[in-house]
Amino acid sequence: MSKDGDARREWVDEIIDADEGVYLADGFDEAIIGISERAGRSRIVAYDRDKCIEIIIAGSRSTEDGLTCDEKYEEAVEYFDYNVIGSWLGDGTPEFLTLYNEN
Repeated sequence: MSKDGDARREWVDEIIDADEGVYLADGFDEAIIGISERAGRSRIVAYDRDKCIEIIIAGSRSTEDGLTCDEKYEEAVEYFDYNVIGSWLGDGTPEFLTLYNEN
């Protein structure tokens, strides 16, 4: 993890210690972008969805699978949607934001 990632994780750990029931998505610390708060709901960790998908692609063990970049991306999105977005842990389940990009 990078120095920025370490600081980010320490910051999130402080939130978790102060607020029971806040969950993290394993392996995606580098994609944490903040804490989300809404009236009447507990705080939750917010992640950059696209960065999470990049992390999945980078961690792919199959480098000689013959897949194109587009196919690897599609496979990562499918994995993310089913295994990450699809994991409900209760009110403290993290959220994954798609960030606005002008390009």
